[in-house]
Amino acid sequence: MRKLKYHVACTVDGFIAHKDHTIEGFIPEGDHVTDYLESLKNDYDIVLMGRKTYEFGFQFGVTNPYPWTKQYVLSRTMETSPDPNVELVSENIIDFVRELKTGTGKDIYLCGGAYLATTLLTENLIDEIILKVNPVVFGSGIPLFSEAIKQTDLELIDSKIYKTGVILLTYRVKH
Repeated sequence: MRKLKYHVACTVDGFIAHKDHTIEGFIPEGDHVTDYLESLKNDYDIVLMGRKTYEFGFQFGVTNPYPWTKQYVLSRTMETSPDPNVELVSENIIDFVRELKTGTGKDIYLCGGAYLATTLLTENLIDEIILKVNPVVFGSGIPLFSEAIKQTDLELIDSKIYKTGVILLTYRVKH
């Protein structure tokens, strides 16, 4: 059975972006980026993302952000996918993710966003939370989860500190 991993960059105070969806303040270069890109190619063969996360790439002209994987945008509001390599899932999202997890292959990368992460955690579908904690405090912005969620116990299963000050924390979600 595949694991669903919420693998996301955040600030020390738990934000994944500023309120305007920009990410200025995150460290864009260093060993943590190399490790992240390597993990994307080695650990995952499916990527799930919410509409806002997917649309974030549009400002850079990116409509096919992870071409080496099967990509899904889970959204109830998008009508069509602007790229033939990115499949839109707009109905029965929970059942769809459950079905993906029963398949064979590598793990599933949940790259965001906060609303989708909240929905999937609430349904006990996230198996691991991997945080790339950047040494910055935003004070406000888009949090890891879009709304209050039930208390969820985690077990730290790995950690790594980079020269840049980024800390990678890997937690197993205790269901």
